[in-house]
Amino acid sequence: MKESTRISLDKAGLDPDEVRRIVENALREDLGPDRLDVTGVATIPADQVDTAELIAREAGVVAGLAVAELVFELAGPGAEVTVQATDGDTVARGDVLATITGPTRTLLAAERTALNLLCRMSGVATHTRRWVEQLTGTKALVLDTRKTTPGLRPLEKYAVRAAGGTNKRMGLYDVAMIKDNHKLAAGSITAAYELVRATFPDLLVQVEVTTLAEAKEAVAAGATFLLCDNMSPDLLREVVTAVGDRAELEATGGLTLAVAAEYAATGVDYLSVGALTHSSPIVDIALDLRPRK
Repeated sequence: MKESTRISLDKAGLDPDEVRRIVENALREDLGPDRLDVTGVATIPADQVDTAELIAREAGVVAGLAVAELVFELAGPGAEVTVQATDGDTVARGDVLATITGPTRTLLAAERTALNLLCRMSGVATHTRRWVEQLTGTKALVLDTRKTTPGLRPLEKYAVRAAGGTNKRMGLYDVAMIKDNHKLAAGSITAAYELVRATFPDLLVQVEVTTLAEAKEAVAAGATFLLCDNMSPDLLREVVTAVGDRAELEATGGLTLAVAAEYAATGVDYLSVGALTHSSPIVDIALDLRPRK
């Protein structure tokens, strides 16, 4: 990995070694154990060099350019990438996002893997930006969830950040979240909270609640972050009035852009949206070889 690419990934808050593993796995999936593009080998001389462009075929918010650059680096030696946009930029149809010069076989061997990751990350960023814009003027922030593509969580959560969204927990290991099944297993919200706090005294504990009574119980137990699950705006306002001065409040469960402003107006601090990562359509981006002179 080039030092410049490592620095770009590090600045984005991505672990370069983790991203490298993701990219290498994706290339292995496409090229097989022998790292072979049979069509490219059959039709393109080994010494042929070309320049290609990553071009937006539709408007959107771009994310993942350094990841795409790494794909070309790892696909084979000799590819030089010049990035012409910045993650988080709003791009228009026809915009050139990057140019890549190198062995033609390498460019085409890397094409699909680079586009799979770049299009996916840009789709998440584009969807997230719509939520960010919808919440402008309120105090509410949009949060992602753990409903991510297996193996791509670091990249998808980065795409959320690149578009102005906020990451929630990265996994089961960094934040304790007491949900319905935990409450049932422990016997009550209070019992579950006390067990988590006793086991992990320094860990942030979040509690899912579905009623005003549960919200009051959770705060009385010591919770300072509540997930208000599938509550109506009227019920959320009651919860905000009752405990909003003692806990951060997140609205969650089936939220859509159509109701985002209404839910934000209740006074909650966050809106949690699993669809940012599990249902975002890709942004259509292409790799086109420049015509040869």
